[in-house]
Amino acid sequence: MVYVSSDWHGISIEKIKELLNKVNFGPDDYLFVLGDIIDRGEHGVELIKYIMFEPNIKLIRGNHEQMLLSCDFLFDEITDESIDNFNMRKVRWLNVWQANGGEATIAELSKETSGMRQMILEYLQETPLYDTVSVGGKNYLLVHAGLGLSESGKIKKLTECSENDLLWSRPNLSTQYSLEFITILGHTPTYFYGDKFKGKILKTSTWIDVDTGAAIGLSPALLRLDDMQEFYL
Repeated sequence: MVYVSSDWHGISIEKIKELLNKVNFGPDDYLFVLGDIIDRGEHGVELIKYIMFEPNIKLIRGNHEQMLLSCDFLFDEITDESIDNFNMRKVRWLNVWQANGGEATIAELSKETSGMRQMILEYLQETPLYDTVSVGGKNYLLVHAGLGLSESGKIKKLTECSENDLLWSRPNLSTQYSLEFITILGHTPTYFYGDKFKGKILKTSTWIDVDTGAAIGLSPALLRLDDMQEFYL
């Protein structure tokens, strides 16, 4: 079975394991996590380490992982060179990350050994911005935020999308993506689209949002692509 989840935002690993146990997740199953497993909550680094060593769980990079990578200078050895290279661009990225809940992850990473921090950063650098999978004769695009818009307001093709598009886009309820595949995304909590979607997976004709609001204490979700069943705590 193939599952998709997203936006855990540092919730406890016990909750994730409880959710996976609910579907009897095993070595023959596969889980795609569509980014933003860090920040806001206090257990994001623990979640990274968990996924790193699970061969059947794959992380797609989210904007929060990207913010961490943009601030990796925080974990460099302090030298005259590193001080000279500290510039306003780095200050801006750090401010953005802190404003979006990065302090929790910074605190976690500061407790890790330098070797483990390096391993985590190298792992995140290798995470893809998207993936595709076919299940039950249907094709799915798995991406953190969605697809971007051209200057004329049309949806971009995947090959036209920038990193910023894939990490920061937010579709509207009326957005129609390509019919070549169903796009599955996170990034925008489903309650943003109205109270009736709060804490639930949102399905449209061309895209599905699986960010059910774990960042504010709601249950994370699993979507099983084989039969489109939804699972919550």
